[in-house]
Parts: sequence; C-alpha cells; structure tokens
Amino acid sequence: MSTESAAGSSTAPGTGVLRPATADDAPRVAAIFAGYVLRSIATFVEEPPTDDTWRERITTGFGHGLPFLVAEVDGEVEGFAYAAPFRPHAAYRYTVEDSIYIAPEAAGRGLGSQLLAGLLDALRGTEVRQVVAVIAALAGSRHDTPSIVLHRRLGFVEVGRLPSVGYKNGQWADTVLMQADLRPDG
Repeated sequence: MSTESAAGSSTAPGTGVLRPATADDAPRVAAIFAGYVLRSIATFVEEPPTDDTWRERITTGFGHGLPFLVAEVDGEVEGFAYAAPFRPHAAYRYTVEDSIYIAPEAAGRGLGSQLLAGLLDALRGTEVRQVVAVIAALAGSRHDTPSIVLHRRLGFVEVGRLPSVGYKNGQWADTVLMQADLRPDG
C-alpha cells in the first residue's frame, strides 16, 4: 500500500484515493454514518448527526485540528476516518480515539486498511502519542469483528473489554478497547 501525508492523497492498488475531507463531503459522510446509526451496533449513536454537524467536525477537526480523511472510489466518497479527542479532560490531550466507516457497497476493497493507515500517518509527527479504538461487539461474543481484525493488523493491541455496556437495536453490546502507541520508544 502506498501512502502520502494527510495533506496530500494516497492510492492503494484496487482501492481508492485517500485525501483530507472537505466541507463538501459532509452530506456523503452523513449518509454513510446514518446507515451505521440506524442499522448496526457499530456506533452507540442513536440519532444520525446532520450534514451541518459533520461539516463542522470536518472543518474544525472536532475543534482540535485533528485529521479527517475520506477515501474516494471513482470520484465517490466510499469511506471516512477521523481522530477525535479521547476524553474531554486536559490530561488526555495526547490521546485520540479513531473512527472508521465504510459504505456497505465498498466493503472488502481494502478501504478500511487504507484509511486507518493514512490516519495513523497523519497523527505521527503531531503531539498525539496514543490512539484508542472503541469497538462494539455483540455481548459475550468471542469472535473478532472486522474492525478488531483491521486494528490488530495495523498494530493495535486489545487492552480491555467492557461487557454489555451498550444496548441498541434490541441487543446488548460489549465494547472492546484497543490501543496503538505512536511513540513506543519514548
């Protein structure tokens, strides 16, 4: 997979073009995310955010200038990834939470790997030291979700599991916590 900095674009064979999101991407980002909100436990959000909410998140980097990337396939945004503050307390200022969402019709093309790798590259060289993934899984399931497999493949390690902490769409969900240290040597 070839990548460039988040300021540029990157391409991986058979996938798409990775680039920083713009305000114009907000409607497509909102539409992709709404599918997850309404039909899955991948997010514990229960009301899809508006296009305007996504536009603000994209343009401000969640108020912190953090990277927000999209993957385009044939000129259409088919996935996105972003980093957001992990928790609101000042002591967490060097830790972010990553999020990755792929349009269902684009699943299996390597966009998740491309987006997560690009996001990690964009965070290297910043003050961010730790990246946390908070991944939903069916309560009690010991099978790895595609998101767990993706994060493990890109160097994340599982650091905890919170059993049955979410209830959505008539089912209980666990939260699997995974973490990547961007500065393992210091």
